[in-house]
Amino acid sequence: MANPGFFERQAHARRNTGLLVFLFLTAVILITLAVCLVGYLVTRSQSSALPFHQWLISSHGLTTAIAVVLLVGIGSLVRWADLAGGGSRVAKMVGARLIEPDTNDTEERKLRNIVEEMAIASGVSVPDLYVMDSETSINAFVAGYTPGEAVMVVTHGALTHLTRDELQGVVAHEFSHILNGDMRINVRLIALLAGILMLGQIGLFMIRAGFYSGARSRNRDGRAQAAIGLIGLALLIIGYVGVFFGRLIQAAVSRQREMLADASSVQFTRNPEGIGGALFKIGMKGGYLDTTSHASDMNHMCFGESARMKFSSLLASHPPVNERINAIQPGMLARLRSRLRDTEPGQNLRQDNQAQAAGRAGPGDLVNHLVEPARGRTRGSSSPIRSSLTGDTPQPPAKLSTRVGTINPQSEAFAAHLLNQLPATFRNLLYTRAGAIQLCYGLLIYDLAQNDQKDRLRLIPQHSLLGGQQDLLDKMLPALSTLGEAARFPILELAMPALRKLDPEERDTLLENIQKLVAADNRVSLFELALTTFLDRHLSDGAERVIPVKYRNYRQVLPAIQRLLSLFARAGTESTDDADKLYMDAMAGFGAGSEESRAEKISMRELRETLEVLNRLSPLLKPAVIDACGYCVTHDGRVDVREYELMRLVADQLDCPMPPL
Repeated sequence: MANPGFFERQAHARRNTGLLVFLFLTAVILITLAVCLVGYLVTRSQSSALPFHQWLISSHGLTTAIAVVLLVGIGSLVRWADLAGGGSRVAKMVGARLIEPDTNDTEERKLRNIVEEMAIASGVSVPDLYVMDSETSINAFVAGYTPGEAVMVVTHGALTHLTRDELQGVVAHEFSHILNGDMRINVRLIALLAGILMLGQIGLFMIRAGFYSGARSRNRDGRAQAAIGLIGLALLIIGYVGVFFGRLIQAAVSRQREMLADASSVQFTRNPEGIGGALFKIGMKGGYLDTTSHASDMNHMCFGESARMKFSSLLASHPPVNERINAIQPGMLARLRSRLRDTEPGQNLRQDNQAQAAGRAGPGDLVNHLVEPARGRTRGSSSPIRSSLTGDTPQPPAKLSTRVGTINPQSEAFAAHLLNQLPATFRNLLYTRAGAIQLCYGLLIYDLAQNDQKDRLRLIPQHSLLGGQQDLLDKMLPALSTLGEAARFPILELAMPALRKLDPEERDTLLENIQKLVAADNRVSLFELALTTFLDRHLSDGAERVIPVKYRNYRQVLPAIQRLLSLFARAGTESTDDADKLYMDAMAGFGAGSEESRAEKISMRELRETLEVLNRLSPLLKPAVIDACGYCVTHDGRVDVREYELMRLVADQLDCPMPPL
C-alpha cells in the first residue's frame, strides 16, 4: 500500500477542516441562542410575555439572531481574508522579523543551515524564516497553506538557548507539520476563533460605554447606560464561553498532532536527545509569548504552549512536557534531570549540552549524530554530488509514493554533502536577489560554450537587477559545472527565499526572460520544462492559494493522466516502440483501454494545465499517479538525473514533497 501515512494524513487534515467548520457553526448557533435568551429577558417586560420559542421568530428575536450571526460571521471572514496572505501574514501578525537569506548573525545562520538541510532532504522548498526578537522564551511554529510557500517563525530564546541538536529537533518537529498538512488547518482555526471572540470584545466595549461613561452622565440617562453595561457583561460572558469551547476544539485537534510531530522529529533526525532536550528546556524556561496579543490565538500552532490559561489540563493544546519527553523515549526525562543535577554551579544547561556535543561537525551535520545504522556515515565524504542520484545509489523502490513526505538517511546524506560542497561565495550569492536571478539564467546556459553563453544572454533586455550580469555569472557557472546535474534542483531550492522577495512585476519579467532563454534553440529539454514549470508555479500570482479538491475518481482526469504518462514514457525509454509499451503498462492501472494512444509531444502550457488538474485530485488518489510516473522512470532499475528532475517536478506540483532519490 502506497505510503498511507502521508496521504492519509493529508486527507485527514482536509476532513478536519470540514469538521472545524461544522463545530464552528454549532458554536455560533449555541451562542446565538444564548444572546437571544439575554435579549428575551431584557425585552420581556416590554413585550407581551411571549414564550421564548415564539419570541425567537418575532421581529425582536429574528433581529437579534441575525445581528449575532452577522457579527460572528464578519469577524471570522475579516480575519480569514486578512490571513489569505499565507504564512508571511501570520508572521507579521505576531511581530516577527524576516531573517534575510544573507544574514551575518551566527545564530540565524545556524538556523538557516539546519532548515536548508531539512528542506533539501525532504524535497520541500526552503521556507522563509522569521524571528520574534523580543521573545526570550523557547518556541516556534510554521504557517502557510501549501508546503512550497510555508514560513517558519522561531523565538529569539530558541536561537540562543538551544544547542544545534535541540534546534534541529524543533525544526524537524515543525517540518512534520508542513509535510502532514497541519498548517492549513492551523491558520483557518485562527480565523474561526476570531469570530467567536469578537462577541466578547463587543461586550467589553459595551461594558466600558455603559458603566464608565454612565458614571459621568447619571443626570442624563443613567438607567439606559447601566442597561447597556449589563447587556455588555452578558455578551462578554457568552463570548468567552464560546471561546472556552473553541479552545476545547483547538486542544482536541492539536494534542494528537503534536505527539505525531514529536515522533516524526525523532524519525527524521534519529536523535531523540535533540527534541527531548528542547522540550526539557521549555519545561524549565517556558514557551509563553508575552510580547504579542495573539499568543492564545497561536497556541495550537506552536511547538509548546504559548499562552497562560486556567484549566490548562483541559484547554492546553499540547500534552504535558514530561509526557511528551517520556513518549519520545522512556527514561529520557530521568536522564535529563540527572544531567541537570550533575551540572556544576555557574554553568547553565546550554553549556552542559554544548560540552556533550563538542567535537561534532558544525553546519550541516544532520547525518553525523544518528542512532541507527547510518552512524558510520561521515559528513563531507569524497563521493561527488553528481553520482548520488545515479549509478551509486541502491535501486529505488517500485512505488516512489512511499518516499513522499519522508526523510531518509540517503536524502540526509545528500543534503549535508551538497551544502558542504558549495563554495562559500556561490552559496552567499544564492541568498541575494541578484544572485538568485543569475542562478536561474546560469542553470540554462552553464553547459554551453562560452560564446554561446554570451549570445543567449544578449536575448535578455538590459536591467540593473533582471538583466544578465556577467560578473556574477562568472562566479556561478564554474560551480554549476563542477557540482553537476544532480545538484540543479536542490540549488534552486536554496535560492527560492531570495526569489520570493521579488516584486510581482520583477517575477513576471524574470519568467519572461527565462522563456526567451529556453526558446533560443527552438527545442525544450526535460530540465527546461521542469525549471519553467516549477518557477511558474512558485513565483506566479496566487502561489500561496489553497488548491481545493475537485476530482474524486480517475475517470474525471483521465486525459490529464494520459498526457502526463505519455511524457514519462518517452523520457524513460530510447525508442518509440518501447515508449508505447511502457505507456500502455503504466495506463493499465487506471482502467484505460488498449485503444488509448500515446501523445507524441506535450507543450509547456499543456504540462502546466495537466498538473493543475491532477493537483485537484483527492489526496488518496495521488499516490497512484506518482507510482505510475515512478514505474516509467524505474522500469530499467535506475533513475537518471533528468528522470528524477521530472519526477520531482510532478511531486512538487501535486503538493507531495519528494526527497532526493
